[in-house]
Amino acid sequence: MCSIIGFSGAASAAPILVKGLRRMEYRGYDSVGVATASDGQIRLRKGVGKVDEVNSSTNLDELEGVAGIGHTRWASHGGISEANAHPHVSSRGQVAVVHNGIIDNFEQLRSELESDGHRFSSETDTEAISNLLQRHYSESGDERLAMVETLARLRGHYAFAAVFSNGTLAAARFHEPMIVGVGGNQEYYLSSDVLGFIEGTDEAIYIDNGSFVLIRDNLEAFDFAGNKMRVHTTRVSKEFADVYKGDYAHYTIKEISEQPQTVLSAGGADLGAAARMIGEAQRVLLTGSGSSYNAALVARHLLARHAHKSAETVMSSELPHDPAAAGPGLLVALSQSGESADVLHAARTARESGARVLSVVNLMMSSLAHESDAAVPLGCGPEIGVAATKSFTAQLAVMARISGELSGGSFLPDLRGASDAVSNILEDHSVVRSVAEQLRGVSDIYVLGRGIHYPVAAESALKLKELTYIHAEGVPGGELKHGPLALVQEGTFVIAVNPSDSTHSDTLTSAREIRARGAQIIGISDEPSDVYDHWIQIPKVQEELYPLVEVVPVQLLAYYTALERDADPDYPRNLAKSVTVR
Repeated sequence: MCSIIGFSGAASAAPILVKGLRRMEYRGYDSVGVATASDGQIRLRKGVGKVDEVNSSTNLDELEGVAGIGHTRWASHGGISEANAHPHVSSRGQVAVVHNGIIDNFEQLRSELESDGHRFSSETDTEAISNLLQRHYSESGDERLAMVETLARLRGHYAFAAVFSNGTLAAARFHEPMIVGVGGNQEYYLSSDVLGFIEGTDEAIYIDNGSFVLIRDNLEAFDFAGNKMRVHTTRVSKEFADVYKGDYAHYTIKEISEQPQTVLSAGGADLGAAARMIGEAQRVLLTGSGSSYNAALVARHLLARHAHKSAETVMSSELPHDPAAAGPGLLVALSQSGESADVLHAARTARESGARVLSVVNLMMSSLAHESDAAVPLGCGPEIGVAATKSFTAQLAVMARISGELSGGSFLPDLRGASDAVSNILEDHSVVRSVAEQLRGVSDIYVLGRGIHYPVAAESALKLKELTYIHAEGVPGGELKHGPLALVQEGTFVIAVNPSDSTHSDTLTSAREIRARGAQIIGISDEPSDVYDHWIQIPKVQEELYPLVEVVPVQLLAYYTALERDADPDYPRNLAKSVTVR
């Protein structure tokens, strides 16, 4: 995914654009660029690297003009290069475009436009948009008609913003996020995320899917046929302004440290309606991507154990291709951003087959929340670090509360106790840091877990992969002898997720088998054992809430190991916070 920013007002646009891009850099950080309109011309600067790196060498924030657009890129169409960095200016110089998503018919459009005399200077599909806009604007001199004609030709899922050389801004949305911020004194912002403009205003317009806006002194909205539409302003919670690291070195460690609070606030005040939807459904399907899928696996255990509700799980990217997922029922879609393309596609596929959709999502104004029959807020505040931490534990807390609602009083999740346990873990990082030093040079790590702890093993392996670039694999404890044991040798590191519940002794037995073959065992448990070479202690908590607690030491371990290996924990290579392309 990428971040889009735009501004039109009385102030100089470039500094505002750069500040917005800096706040949204978690969405992509391969390259960055800004284009402004000044004196009837498009002025452009861009380069490869993060916002501050490119700004220091090119002075992005010194471009002249009171209207402009900017972009940080997560490469999906064309390699990482200055030529492929956005914005892309039309070959005749009157239109610049920044874009998020994929134009499926790009090659056909490019061939047609090149035949018409338009030149292309990059590998990206975005240039098809800028040159189409240029062609139709040259024919009519009307920005609205140019947008209508251009949008009629595009195929795919996309959002884009454009600046014309006369200072007019345009933006369109089709299954990708685009938000307008409305400030005082006829100031308008365009952004992929409210974080891009929250310092300037908390008044937002969420553009309807399949519509576009034009901004020049005022704002007008249209459907793709060019018919005028009404817009509605929403006040965005000011919590989204709180994205500063404060005294923390990285957003990732800040967000790990916020979990004692976020597990208590997750889900809001009342989950009764969501619980009833699950309880009344004849069939429940849980879906998510990445960490959210691992949370869905834990939720399946909780619903089966306490709500006596059998639920299936399927990765969002696989749901459209899984014939067993089709049919009526209830899809519970877990997502931090609510904008991930795979999750949105899964939700739309489920609805088409007759299912209702309940989303568990952090951003209640997201596309997923809008397209769901009902939505539950994670309420964990902005998560800027690319690797999910507090959103994962918030998802677990929400699903534990829902399971409690459906248990008939037999399960009362003690989230206060879990919160206190997480606080206890966060008080002293010394053991975790010493283990991280041992992992500096390793190439492989295996994480064992049984039952409800296997999803935590999978999540732990994911965190290690994302942050440290070490190959890590979550392994069900009972599956060791069916292949993974062949990979264990002298010096191999294995993490055993092993609290003192019904899985404890079996996991210890597996750990002994591994240790006998020369592996080093890192035990995450509330009980010590002589089988552990390194013991990371966790407090005792309610059995069903161990997943919420035991994942935190591995989040810390991944963070500190990343530092040991000189990796940036906030911005893992090749990854972005929310993948908005399929």
